[in-house]
Parts: sequence; C-alpha cells; structure tokens
Amino acid sequence: MSAGRILIVEDNMDTYELMRFVLERNGYITFLAMNGRDGMNAAHKQKPDLILMDLSMPEMDGLEAARRIRKDPLTASTPMIAVTAHALPGDRQRALDAGCSDYVTKPIDLAELVETVNRAFKRG
Repeated sequence: MSAGRILIVEDNMDTYELMRFVLERNGYITFLAMNGRDGMNAAHKQKPDLILMDLSMPEMDGLEAARRIRKDPLTASTPMIAVTAHALPGDRQRALDAGCSDYVTKPIDLAELVETVNRAFKRG
C-alpha cells in the first residue's frame, strides 16, 4: 500500500527524477506533468492526493495552473505545494495566494521536501 499519490508538475527532468526518487523511497507513488497546462489536466483526470507545483514553466506557469486547479471543483481541495527557485520576499505569499498550501525552495533540501509532503498528508 502506498503512502499516497503525488502529481509532480516540473519541467526539469533532473529535478523531477530527484523528487521522484526520494518520494518513492518514502512510499509515495509519483507521476509527472511537464508544464502548468498538463499539470492542470493531470490533476483533473488523475485526482492525485497531493500536487507539487513548480512555478516557472513553459505553456502555463505554476501560479496560473494553481489558480485554475483551485477553481475546478474536482481539484479545489487537493493540497498543493509550490516547489520553486523563486525565493524573493513576496514569492511565498504569491504562491499561497494562488492556492498553494505550502512552499519549498530550490535547490531542494530533500529532508525538507519529505517533511513538507508528510505534513501535507497529515493535515489531510
């Protein structure tokens, strides 16, 4: 039995593989969307338990994808964590305002990522 299903919306394959590796080692099932538009569609179709959302991507950025995911009744309550290199003052608040429930900065601290994901699952 898995700890949960996580949609990783990330356009950098190295970053995706790193997150996938550490999360699957912790019992999670992961799947990938390479941009915000595909992430929004995957969230609607796959109904993940959690979404990890990169904020800077082609096609549609993570902030817009997060806003649209929150407007969809099927995905509105899905926990979403921003995973981004955007670490300037105000970036965290922009992610939270767009609908993310938490925020992890890049380069990714793997222990922090797992702790943040585990915390999101405990909150339900």
